[in-house]
Amino acid sequence: MHKRTFLKGIALAGLGLPQLGKSNTSSLILNPIGPAPMVAKDEKFWKSIRALYKIKPDYINLESGYYNMLPEETLEHYLALIKEVNYYASFYMRTRQFKERAAQNQLIAQFLGGTEEEIVLTRNTTESLDLIISGYPWQLGDEAIYAEQDYGAMIDMFKQVAKRHGVVNKMVSVPNIPQSDEEIVSIYEKAITPKTKLIMICHIINITGQILPVKKICDMAHKYGVEVMVDGAHAVAQIQFNINELGCDYYGASLHKWLAVPLGVGVLYVKKEHQSKIWPLIGENESVQGINRLNHFGTNPVHTYLALQFAIQFHQKIGAANKEARLRFLQQYWTSKVGSIPNIILNTPLESKRSCAIANVGIKGLKPADMAEILLKKYRIYTVAIDSAGVHGCRITPNVFTTIEELDQFVAALKEMAA
Repeated sequence: MHKRTFLKGIALAGLGLPQLGKSNTSSLILNPIGPAPMVAKDEKFWKSIRALYKIKPDYINLESGYYNMLPEETLEHYLALIKEVNYYASFYMRTRQFKERAAQNQLIAQFLGGTEEEIVLTRNTTESLDLIISGYPWQLGDEAIYAEQDYGAMIDMFKQVAKRHGVVNKMVSVPNIPQSDEEIVSIYEKAITPKTKLIMICHIINITGQILPVKKICDMAHKYGVEVMVDGAHAVAQIQFNINELGCDYYGASLHKWLAVPLGVGVLYVKKEHQSKIWPLIGENESVQGINRLNHFGTNPVHTYLALQFAIQFHQKIGAANKEARLRFLQQYWTSKVGSIPNIILNTPLESKRSCAIANVGIKGLKPADMAEILLKKYRIYTVAIDSAGVHGCRITPNVFTTIEELDQFVAALKEMAA
């Protein structure tokens, strides 16, 4: 979407929120000069971004993959929203919440390049995708395909529908370092049979950061009449894409990760032609039709959803292209310095089209849990250990507030540990 059109959409949505989100934080308009690859290396600019966050000094945070801390500007808006909703209490919930939440739904639809007829806000990726898996019209003997590298909560739901409905689950494995897109597409294609109904894939594999060729997989699956559900938990606001161009049937993501919305906001995309056949997670009145029948979950913390507009504004100030380029630059900065060192194992493909911010690194002979503990206790670097699905190492997720100096400390720590 053209940036000017999108920002106009934010302004229009904001008209529905005349008293919400007041803040004492000045709205800094960031104007980096030059193309994104050049901006990515402008340390002065990125240190000005870092200054907009309150950074805990006790350790270097290289674990942004679970939850992305809010910049102070967004946080102050969010706190103001909490106070405003609390101030109006039931009056707000009965009179204003529906229109104002709908405005946020429209914003995220525009942000993803889709329409509000196919996109709704949820609480997280797990809710979005488990809703599809559990609500799919399964028949005895139907088959589903997923990878062992997929997220555990969704795998657990596939196991549950296998017990409830007699679904046959087929698990494949995605190589950490693939040779080509065709290799990955072939892995899923070989698992398809005439009974296959649904394939789940990651847009970005959460434990390695590998970006999968989503459109190619979708195009292949559709030739067999198979639908594709995409786990986009780490893709939204990390890499640029248009959801309609992916060609998938279902898409779920968590917005409290790379978009830095407050905890507890996700999104679900369902193609219009599939909406009527999916059973809602919670029963909805029969008068509610379309995508909205799939996101009824009772009384909710509406102030959290209203903060979405301010997270999007902050993202747009940095610039989506600038952010993606910076995140990829940071990953390539540290991986390029350790990739050839003996005993260091990189579990992530390093080509630009196959990874962005996230990478996974292991040390030969050292358990991931021990590696993470040493990094934190000895070097004051916080990461997360991954030790499953053929991936043995620590997931490293720098962010827009991460400095080159911090990554240099991380590289020095890896070299000492590997030696």
